[in-house]
Amino acid sequence: MKFISNHPYKVSLRHHILFWLVYFSLNTLRWGSYFSDVSFEGVLEFPYWYSIKTNTLGFPIHMILCYLNIYVLMPLFAFKKKYVLYIFLMLTAIFTMVFVKFNLTYFLVSQSVWPEGPETINELSLNYIIDMMFGELYVVTFVTAIKVTLDFLEEHKRVADLEKTQLETELLFLKTQISPHFFFNTLNNIYSLSVEKSKKTPKIILKLAELMRYLLYETKNKRQSLEAEILCIQNYLDLERVRHNDELEIDMSISGDISDKEIAPIILLSFIENAFKHGVHKNIGEVKIEIDLSIKEDFLYFRISNPMPVITTHKETFDESSGIGLENVKKRLALGYEKHDYKLEINSDDNMFVVKLKIKVS
Repeated sequence: MKFISNHPYKVSLRHHILFWLVYFSLNTLRWGSYFSDVSFEGVLEFPYWYSIKTNTLGFPIHMILCYLNIYVLMPLFAFKKKYVLYIFLMLTAIFTMVFVKFNLTYFLVSQSVWPEGPETINELSLNYIIDMMFGELYVVTFVTAIKVTLDFLEEHKRVADLEKTQLETELLFLKTQISPHFFFNTLNNIYSLSVEKSKKTPKIILKLAELMRYLLYETKNKRQSLEAEILCIQNYLDLERVRHNDELEIDMSISGDISDKEIAPIILLSFIENAFKHGVHKNIGEVKIEIDLSIKEDFLYFRISNPMPVITTHKETFDESSGIGLENVKKRLALGYEKHDYKLEINSDDNMFVVKLKIKVS
């Protein structure tokens, strides 16, 4: 049992002591007031003093039964579904404590053991045993309910913290997946130009350096400025223009105020990379990519379209969820945004692959 913890739902030794002191005080006042009733005149000379003495004997018994139940019997039997044995041991423990309570009261306090009962007794009776067992069961149930509630809250918070950690870890993993994949494609561009000994090689290396800086230093946070994301996209598009020359047509339009807006980093770039991977690199001849970004109030409306791929191998077929990029961006959207904060549509029609994304950027 850990009495000391910084966790909000862990109960310290101080809390245990305070709980029993308050419970003892209220119970003593309650029975003292009850015993002060005229019906007990001549039976109890000092009703409040009698209440103090009986509660002083009774509360250690309450505590033994409560802690025995929540820290021994429940973990060893109830939680392991040994219900019959658990009930038997619990009732045996209560009966034993009632027997002990009777004798302590009789020999240490008063031979009038049960003044509040229907009859005056000086020996154990069935009515006394049943009444006292129900009383002890009430106390045990009350304390157990508190313990179960606190354990539930503790477990709920632990699971929530674990889920949060898992989400953050998965988001980080997805980012590390995206970056190498993107660099692999870009390095292929540089290799192609270097083989041709193109004068464009220094320019594309500079663009790549700018992209590396962005991916290394600007994507660590959950949100990045939309302006920085768009600049990254423009650098990527410049790299692709250098590689494909006149065979590639990119129609990109931006409308609305993009300042002071934020978005999860690499979200849009993933869609654009996927469009080039399947719509440009797997097509022969002139290819057109259309990109539209529009800001309306707190939302960005993003649309990108590319032709369906015509080059496939016998091991490769195309579907709208293929590739690391789209799968990752779907996961990142689900992990990083509430359902009402974004809407993703992926369609293919008339040999065109179209992605539409509505996402909150405020």
